[in-house]
Amino acid sequence: MSSSQGGLFASDDSMRPLADRMRPANLDEFFGQSHLLSSESSLRQALEHDRLHSMVFWGPPGTGKTTLARMIAAHSDAQFMSLSAVLSGVKDIRESVANAKALLDTTGQRSVLFVDEVHRFNKSQQDAFLPHIEDGTIYFVGATTENPSFELNNALLSRVRVYVLKSLALEDLLNIIDRALADKERGLGNLKITFAQEHKRSLVISADGDARRSLVLLELAVDCAHRNGDELLIDEAVLKEVTRDSFKQFDKGGDQFYDQISALHKSIRGSDPDAALYWFCRMIDGGCDPTYIARRVLRFASEDIGNADPRAAQLGLYAWDTYSRLGSPEGELAIAHAIVFMACAPKSNAVYNAYKSAMRYVQSTGTEPVPDHLKNAPTKLMKELGHGQGYRYAHDEEGGFAAGVNYFPDTISPEQFYEPVERGLEIRIAQRLRELRALNQSKSK
Repeated sequence: MSSSQGGLFASDDSMRPLADRMRPANLDEFFGQSHLLSSESSLRQALEHDRLHSMVFWGPPGTGKTTLARMIAAHSDAQFMSLSAVLSGVKDIRESVANAKALLDTTGQRSVLFVDEVHRFNKSQQDAFLPHIEDGTIYFVGATTENPSFELNNALLSRVRVYVLKSLALEDLLNIIDRALADKERGLGNLKITFAQEHKRSLVISADGDARRSLVLLELAVDCAHRNGDELLIDEAVLKEVTRDSFKQFDKGGDQFYDQISALHKSIRGSDPDAALYWFCRMIDGGCDPTYIARRVLRFASEDIGNADPRAAQLGLYAWDTYSRLGSPEGELAIAHAIVFMACAPKSNAVYNAYKSAMRYVQSTGTEPVPDHLKNAPTKLMKELGHGQGYRYAHDEEGGFAAGVNYFPDTISPEQFYEPVERGLEIRIAQRLRELRALNQSKSK
């Protein structure tokens, strides 16, 4: 646990990382999150009118959650206290609350208790904050990269306001880099650095929306820069060296993971092969297991294409099997092949809807007996009991169709679950079903 009552920075900055030294000291230095900090936003209004409240910041790494919490405390003249949910327990929570209460009782000063990675706290640890939030002993500010709806207790969520932070745009990251290069007190302004604009853009692209990562990469680039006397040159070779192990944001099993697979699925459903390929490559580039994508693509073939083009399911199996045989990166092309085909194929969810309707119907009715004419009759006794009696063998009927036969249980009325769409092969299927249903109706008259 750490606490501070003065400025945001320690007096000796010489050994501190650049990302920490360049942490914004006020809202004017803060880039990004304009949806939260514009003059009309509720958070900005609360700060300007000193209406402090408990909150949770939810967003990717390096988007300013900790910095924003510090600025809120400084702006409100409150003590800033910090806990890490990875390192702290209930004892630490009680100690922080006791310090906050003592300060409030003796000086009247409020306290902001910042909890980093709050999703790591279990239910009892989260519950420990509740009475102290309620009685105003602390203003709780949590930070999480995980969806609060799933990771935080309802009791805690009901006492805070959730603010969503977004990955920083390229221009925001460029502004952060330029500020660090120009700042002579906290940044690199006292160094003679040559850093072309196109190389800056390459660096911030590698940072992938993360302000902290962009400054870490910049500091590494300065350390690796070509030196000519007191001049430093950051060129393409330097950037390749410092960004070679830089990975894109991809939260396996988290919200970003499911959001991206959702975007892939919906792009295929929307018949946009280019967007579908984009999301596929985003996931592969982020480290997603291609086998998982292959499974989802095969599922898509049944859910969203179905009988409109049955080749989609075959191609999905081909892609999965090819990847299992070839592995990466060769096998990924087969998955891309299937994705493009399915995006371009006619779409139908008729089978998907029919299956769900049939399942709901079965679950809402009893265990109805199989009609005798549909029962199997492999033995003499079963034949004597009437099993199979009256069954009409379709292949012996005109057109290979036994018109007028009811294949549902005798105790319930026949239902129509499958309604083909007028797209792809289902156009012909629909026509065939209309003909067969007309024959059934004529036979029943």
